Amino acid sequence: MGLHAGKELVILSRERLRPPQESDFSSRLRSAAVAARVGLWLGICFVLAFITGLISHYAQLPHPPIPLPASPSWGYRLTQTVHVVTGTAAVPLLLVKLWVVYPKLFQPIPRKFGALFVSGLERLSIGVLVSSAVLELTIGIMNVAQWYVWPFDFKKTHYALAFVVIGALIVHIAVKLPVIRTALGADIDGTDVDRPTAVRPGVLTRRGVVRISWVAAGLAVIAGSSAAGTAPVLNRIAVLSARSRKYGIPINRTAAQAGVVAQISRADNVCSVIHGSRTMTYSRDQLLALPQSTHTLPIACVEGWSVSGTWTGVPLRHLLDLVGAETGRQVMVQSVQRGTTESQTILPADFADDSRTLLALHLDGEPLSYDHGYPARLIAPDRPGALQTKWVSRIEVL
Repeated sequence: MGLHAGKELVILSRERLRPPQESDFSSRLRSAAVAARVGLWLGICFVLAFITGLISHYAQLPHPPIPLPASPSWGYRLTQTVHVVTGTAAVPLLLVKLWVVYPKLFQPIPRKFGALFVSGLERLSIGVLVSSAVLELTIGIMNVAQWYVWPFDFKKTHYALAFVVIGALIVHIAVKLPVIRTALGADIDGTDVDRPTAVRPGVLTRRGVVRISWVAAGLAVIAGSSAAGTAPVLNRIAVLSARSRKYGIPINRTAAQAGVVAQISRADNVCSVIHGSRTMTYSRDQLLALPQSTHTLPIACVEGWSVSGTWTGVPLRHLLDLVGAETGRQVMVQSVQRGTTESQTILPADFADDSRTLLALHLDGEPLSYDHGYPARLIAPDRPGALQTKWVSRIEVL
């Protein structure tokens, strides 16, 4: 009797210690029909985030291959809204997709070479896709929260990972295309592409799982502090957003953090405008004496926030005219700040010539604060926030 019980314990122990098998997962919710539908929306999010991410990346280059147009003024703001919203929505969609396809991880390894090759390619693409997508979304969300705990350069890593994710996604879709087409073409409750053991009804229906994934994606976008701050319509319901317009224009880097307080507070602080051998210098009071213009323009930053402000200042084109600069020329704008990517920017000719591009002196009817770029800052339509140079000290026609 004792020997028999001992054998049973050994068998039970072995049963518990063995790795899971695909047949152990019997829920009908873990099906190709659900995976294909959730994956479709996840793929759309990835593609939109990739395209808008490329736009943002190239817009910040000194000499972008295809410069953004100056109009509409909200163009870059829209691309960043789409980028952050789709990236945020992708998080719950990815989690649901991984839950649905998890049993596939324990599929038996094929013995025939052809099937083994296809299976190996599929597993490799899935491994690369899942790991790169999880890392890409994680650092993206952390960037939105401005929480940087890694030693690597975020922009370069985020940009490179985007190509890895999209490349792995293309391979994955190519391998699974027959199953995807069949699953999407059939009723969601159909069993044509179900696993043989997926027969146990779930608490929810398959449609319920898909709908819950949509709801989760929507809630993630609303709850995401800067994702909601990006879209003005969501500002009032952004439960975590500290970057709503009601708090004023957000500030990524203060004057103290930039180390410029001593210099910008000096009475003899001036801004130089240079064209060839001709140079004109202006104090803030002299700039205030020049013709002023007022425009409402948005600032959108890669962290995801976006707000509009009413800016008043000297049209940049007027300053260029005073030094005899012809139209159609690029302009370099330099800051008092040194040693960062925001220290200077190259302004393409269409932006330099646009009447809405200002050397701003006031924001929302008040003089610029130190943190917003006092004594003068650049503001131009349809430009990334990182290129709206603060604490301007030099403007040079190239």
